[in-house]
Amino acid sequence: MSKTWLVRCLKFVAFAAVAVAAVGAAVMVLWNALMPDLFGWHVIGFWQAVGLLVLCRILLGGLRGRWGPRMHWRGRMMERWEHMTEQERTQFRQGLRQGCAGSATMAEPKS
Repeated sequence: MSKTWLVRCLKFVAFAAVAVAAVGAAVMVLWNALMPDLFGWHVIGFWQAVGLLVLCRILLGGLRGRWGPRMHWRGRMMERWEHMTEQERTQFRQGLRQGCAGSATMAEPKS
């Protein structure tokens, strides 16, 4: 199991490195194509572009965790679930099965 974990970890690190390199290169190319001609600013290098991305993330995105306000719906749903009766919960589950399944075959398993 630890070998599988190690392989997954290495794949994630490789993917992250490729993603940072691609986005950093894209920012560098776009900056160098637009900013010097439009505003007379200097041309930047790759690491400056990556630093600019990090700076934008800090200033515009903040340092909050990934699931901050985006997961607020989950707390509201848990509160609603606690106030439901058992009959309402069963009806809600059936509605989810029918709405998400797209067909009647997934709604209830046949015996």
